[in-house]
Amino acid sequence: MSDVLERFLRYVQVDSPSDQDNEEEVPSSPLEHGMAHLLADELSTMGCEDVSVDEHAYVLGTVPASAGAEGLPALCLCAHIDTTADAPSLGVRPHVVRYEGGDLVAGVVDGQPVVTTPEQVPDLEGFVGQDIVCSDGTTLLGADDKAGVAEICALAARLLADPSIPHPTLKLAFVPDEEIGHGAALLDLERLGAAWGYTVDGEALGEFSYETFNAAEALVRVRGVMVHPGSAKDVMVNAIAVASEFDRLVPVAERPEHTSGREGFYHPTVIRGTAAELTLSYIVRDHEARIFSQRQQALCDIATFLNKRYGEGTVTVTVREQYRNMAEAFGDCPFLIGNALAANREAGIEPQVIAVRGGTDGSQLSLRGLPCPNIATGGYNAHSVREFIPVSSLETTVDILQNLVAKFAVPQAAGPQATR
Repeated sequence: MSDVLERFLRYVQVDSPSDQDNEEEVPSSPLEHGMAHLLADELSTMGCEDVSVDEHAYVLGTVPASAGAEGLPALCLCAHIDTTADAPSLGVRPHVVRYEGGDLVAGVVDGQPVVTTPEQVPDLEGFVGQDIVCSDGTTLLGADDKAGVAEICALAARLLADPSIPHPTLKLAFVPDEEIGHGAALLDLERLGAAWGYTVDGEALGEFSYETFNAAEALVRVRGVMVHPGSAKDVMVNAIAVASEFDRLVPVAERPEHTSGREGFYHPTVIRGTAAELTLSYIVRDHEARIFSQRQQALCDIATFLNKRYGEGTVTVTVREQYRNMAEAFGDCPFLIGNALAANREAGIEPQVIAVRGGTDGSQLSLRGLPCPNIATGGYNAHSVREFIPVSSLETTVDILQNLVAKFAVPQAAGPQATR
């Protein structure tokens, strides 16, 4: 068993989901501390320097530079330790499946196989005869982003075991709560001491991203007027009915299930309450800043329209921006893009530059002054009980990262931005 596979199988069995209902605390779930301390112990054992884990479950460590690269700017590699609550995430039981074609069966739940078909994931056809890691079908797998954690740690172990492999000083950062939009917000960049970085948090091998959505969360609060239903005529305002009307006024064609590529969306995520009062949460996404702003305003306009019908204060909308499109951060360091594309090709992988239909920790880091595009981990079907990752993708990603860090063992020069 390769080092990266062994690490990955262990890490996914450490429960560390973030909790979207406890966003005010960092980490949002105390379970994340367990994963953080495990990683800190492992980094120390393998020989990393300056290893620390703080009260917010941020883990830092340093891999010293190879000979001759000591004076060059440090490079950060970052992954997140939390898993999503979009699918069951406690008690992950991974197993390795030898894929022989057809449907990939993760497990059997209540007598029904949990499968991924080649029609759903056409890349499956390229993995015939290979080993693939799946959950047992009752939970997600956790490749998002335990795969990134395992790949970075496997690279660190490789470099510490063989210091002759060229690389600058590497600053490793493992952060909590990415899945609820917090991520690297409290990462101390001055203490980190890196000039540039990469997140390792994506899907299919070879995907590379330096552009993400702009993202916001909109909380819609509806206050009704409740009386006995027997005497409700012309008096009652049912918050559930008003919320339903609000949602019908949000463009149906601009939902996640009807959009792709660079198309943004509105996505209702949570509804709580009663006929007297309720809250309805949306996430709002778009790559274009102008359209992103228009989407936020559209929700406020719907509230204004309904308040004219049902009374001022019936509907309020509170918008909280979560992260911005990181594309604007790379004008002065195009080598971050070119080096990543070349590192993939040197590993035999033809890279694909894609605009992420989501965000990464790099979204926050890039806008805070640490340009940080994203390298894929090799996983598929994230946030799902059908999540899987080929063993070959785990192993190849470590090779890509080795190729990548070698390129920063020499001085970097600005030049034309490479996007292919």
